[in-house]
Amino acid sequence: MPIKKDDVLNKTDKGLSVFKHYLGTNFQRVGKAFKSPFYSDTKASCYVHFDKRSQSYKFKDFGNAEFSGDCFFLVGHLYGLDCSDKDDFIRILEIINQDLTLLLDDNPTQLRTIPARQSLRSLTPPAQEGFETATIKEPCVMKEFSPTELTYWNKYGITEETLKQYGVYSIQRFIGTNKEGKEYLLESSEAEPIYGYQGRKHIKIYRPNSKLRFLYAGEITEHYVFGLDQLPIRGDILFITGGEKDVLSLSSKGFHAICFNSETANIPKKLLRTLDYRFKHITLLYDTDETGKKAMEKHVVDFKQFKLNYLLLPLPGTKDCKDISDFFRIGHTAEELTMLFCEMLDALYDETMSVMRACEIDFDNPPPKPEPLITINDVTIGAPGNLVCITGSEGSGKTNYLGGIISGAIRKPGETVDSLGTWVQCNAQGKSVILYDTEQSDHQLHKNLTYILNRANYKKPPSWFRPFGLVGISRKDRMQYILESMDKFFYEYGGIHMVVIDGIADLLGSVNDEEASVHLIEELFRLSAIYKSCIICVLHTTPSGMKLRGHLGSEMQRKAAGILSVEKDDNSANSVVKALKVRDGSPLDVPLVQFGWDKEAGKHVFQGNKSKEETKQRKITELQTMADDLFARKPSMSYTELTHSIMGYLSVKERMARNHIKSMNELEIIEKSPHNENEFTLKGLPF
Repeated sequence: MPIKKDDVLNKTDKGLSVFKHYLGTNFQRVGKAFKSPFYSDTKASCYVHFDKRSQSYKFKDFGNAEFSGDCFFLVGHLYGLDCSDKDDFIRILEIINQDLTLLLDDNPTQLRTIPARQSLRSLTPPAQEGFETATIKEPCVMKEFSPTELTYWNKYGITEETLKQYGVYSIQRFIGTNKEGKEYLLESSEAEPIYGYQGRKHIKIYRPNSKLRFLYAGEITEHYVFGLDQLPIRGDILFITGGEKDVLSLSSKGFHAICFNSETANIPKKLLRTLDYRFKHITLLYDTDETGKKAMEKHVVDFKQFKLNYLLLPLPGTKDCKDISDFFRIGHTAEELTMLFCEMLDALYDETMSVMRACEIDFDNPPPKPEPLITINDVTIGAPGNLVCITGSEGSGKTNYLGGIISGAIRKPGETVDSLGTWVQCNAQGKSVILYDTEQSDHQLHKNLTYILNRANYKKPPSWFRPFGLVGISRKDRMQYILESMDKFFYEYGGIHMVVIDGIADLLGSVNDEEASVHLIEELFRLSAIYKSCIICVLHTTPSGMKLRGHLGSEMQRKAAGILSVEKDDNSANSVVKALKVRDGSPLDVPLVQFGWDKEAGKHVFQGNKSKEETKQRKITELQTMADDLFARKPSMSYTELTHSIMGYLSVKERMARNHIKSMNELEIIEKSPHNENEFTLKGLPF
């Protein structure tokens, strides 16, 4: 069983025992002030008190509100853990359970990897672990960098400008005392220079040629992070490296970098969460010795939710050749580091790139152009691997037109049928032709199918023509049945010539469900590519007749290769088919196709194409309707606004939207605003 927060509070007198354990002699009793154990405090302003609202003891620092919270906050701060993070909080509970021997877990003998700390008196702040610390007795005496010192930095590619940017100084003298009162007196010389990394309230002494290489002095009230203040708000790569010199070396080459106290120091999750939002790739770049490699591997596992990567430099890992500053010192360049980073990405994205290589267009071996399956006036409406949409209002003749297309697809090779002004490739290879109807009753569907077979000169349907009425099947099951039956017929008949889904909206709970709509269209598009087939979908339009219904219609308008609209003719009993979209060319290149009932023939027949004048009038009417709709929302629009409004209204690309603006302007449907020549307003038809 995992350890619970309430169990810890119950076993520790509402958290009081936790404060006593970790605060040690700093804390004497509840309500009595004591000095902060976290920083150099001159006045006792800290209290442990009982909070009635939470029914637990809490710690309050009136000198610095940053160090206030419950017992879990206290332990989290000591170990660099974030109470708001679920994994960190579980770790905090485990630490308290072990340090206070609460025996709350299933395996009380199991030891933590974190070293136990008995009290704050014996604690060294996380930023100081493994290094000596001192109190500054006198202000550091700074000096200008000598030529020898600059030569030292320059061999790592670090300029004096970079040193100043990161607050790095040359120190002449440092005087301080350690916690036992022993005095430090450090003097700079050519043989043993002294440098200082200046923090907000502290300084880190660096002596590269001395036995005592590092010394912390001053107040350290937060985790030590060098280079954090120099980071941009946003960036691509952020290297977390092993030391300050590495950060400076990377920065001099144009990279973003930070470091903590050491490679084994704990990285605060709260900081990582912030950096993860700001940078695309957070990459560990530690020393290539065993310590550095193990630390990188551990951090990748511990912080897997941030997807950290690590880059192993091609260095031997010896004392004088193991880090990124050595990498640049021995002559490697920023371009070589970028190459190594790209190789790391290659390994990271190996599976993705394997898939992408199959998707990449090979210009030396272009894919074969699919033969058109449906055309009008030699303009391709649909081909294998594409979606086609037939739309229209209720009673417009969609079902009759669809029957003409199906009859053209199932006709016998060498025979000619009236497919209502639309040329359809016949199924000469005997692949499956599948019809899924989600709207009509079995009786009505049988009647329509009989009509289709008669048009194609069949008395009985060919075995590969498989029509299904799905009205009696629940919406949530229909798509699954379609998927599985398509797969079966693909193998049974050696392929799929054409699929028709009459009533695609009935595969969803709502045409305005954006997520479900995107998923459905993507799935159909994927199937058309896998089976190298054309899938025809029937969907109603909005009242304007220029846009398909709902989010489903918007997604269909983006993905379909061709969209045909069937409408009733205003001047006759005929139906008119017009193209709303064709992938190769303009819809205006497709003539207005007419079909209607022929009493003598006893069926619907092709009645010819509308005249050019009628086609032009259709264009004017549609552009006027669109302009009325768009400018009803906003009386005036800039060219850019109007372009994007048309792109959204018709789901067309920018080039087509600009052509529509040009046409509306030439037809005097719109005009430039008399108040602002950079905006357009609705003018109305001149006749």
